[in-house]
Order: sequence, then C-alpha cells, then structure tokens
Amino acid sequence: MLRALLASLALLATPALAQGIEPAGYPAVVRDALTIVDFEILPPRAEPGYSVDHGIAFAGGRLGTGFAGQRIWAENGFDRIGGRPSGPLALVTGPAGRGLSVATHRGFGSMAVYPLGPAGFPALEARGEGSIAVLFDEDICQVGMRVHSDYPDPLGTFATARGEVRLTAYGRAGTRLGQLSFQLPLGMSAHGLRSADSRSTIAGLTLENTDPGGIAIDDLAFGPCAQTLG
Repeated sequence: MLRALLASLALLATPALAQGIEPAGYPAVVRDALTIVDFEILPPRAEPGYSVDHGIAFAGGRLGTGFAGQRIWAENGFDRIGGRPSGPLALVTGPAGRGLSVATHRGFGSMAVYPLGPAGFPALEARGEGSIAVLFDEDICQVGMRVHSDYPDPLGTFATARGEVRLTAYGRAGTRLGQLSFQLPLGMSAHGLRSADSRSTIAGLTLENTDPGGIAIDDLAFGPCAQTLG
C-alpha cells in the first residue's frame, strides 16, 4: 500500500518537474543575481507617470508587452497572451498608450513599472492590467521581482487574496519551458522562478495578472543559479 502511494505521489509530481521550471524564493534570486533593475530611469513623476510605447532597455535585457508570433487580446479588462512565440525570441512593444508606464509608486517608495491594459494610458483602469514580456540578452537560470497589487483596505472590506500573477518562461527558440501562477495578497509580495535543473535555459519571460487593482513591478533580479561543485 505504501509503495503504491509513493508511486502515485511521484506521478503527481512529474508534470511540475517535466516543465523545466520551479518556484524560486525571491531572496535566493537576489543573492545570486548578476543584475537588479530598479527602474529609476526617469525623473520621479506621480501616477500616471510616463507612457513608454517602445519598451524599456536595461543592462542585460529589455521589457516589452509580448513576443513576436504570440497573440495578445483583452479579457475582462486585462491583457492575455497566447500562442508560441516565433524563434528566436523577439520582443513586441506598444501599441501607443498600451505599452508600459513608469511612475513613482507610493507602495514601493520608488519608480516602478505598470503594464498598461486595454483602457490605455492615462486611464486609471489601465494601470497594471496589461502584460509584460522580458527578453534577456543571455540565457539565465532564475528571475524574480517584487510585485505590488491592490492596496490593503483598512476597513477590511476587501478579500485577503484578490487575484494572481502568471509567469511563463521561454527558451531562446520560443519553446515554452513552463508556467507558474502565484496568488497575490493585498499590497507587497515577491515572486520568482528558476530552471529545475539549475542550468541557464531561460531566454524570456511573460507576466500576466488578474488583480482587480492592477499591479506594479520593481526590482527585477536575474542571473545564474548557484552550482554545487564536486
């Protein structure tokens, strides 16, 4: 009986391992990161901030809204991404007013990135409802970021968990390596993923969310995984 139970558990665990990625704690990603992007790229400006239609370049990569070959559509006020990207990965940005915005975020206390959703810039309902794609110059092993979802409600009228963020990792040729979803609390959280075999296989990442208040991201960290030698 015990042997059968263990075999069943092994089968249940196989899909998560087979997809090639697994969750990574953000502190561990930061510890090994070669780069941490803080988005302090423009003078501070309160929301709605700056509209960025042509992506954001940073040391080691670039941010956009999706990858060439994918389809992006609106669903319940949010951007959704589907389909396999063309290979090699190529970033898609915009369209005008539907790309990214950068603004001072009072939760982070610094500049942060908001993906712009279907309502478009500068509408309040667009801030944080869009999609983000990250294309890395070199393949990496792990990536993480801080995420701010809807603000905590002091009157307690909101549910404690209101949406989720979905991270999908891709190889350089456009192959989907795996997808993870994380429940979002109110306010600040941090999330990450890594290659299950600790090799640098991740060339790109997309981020979608379903948080009613929208999300902002800051402190994007990425790099290799720690290796055990011997």
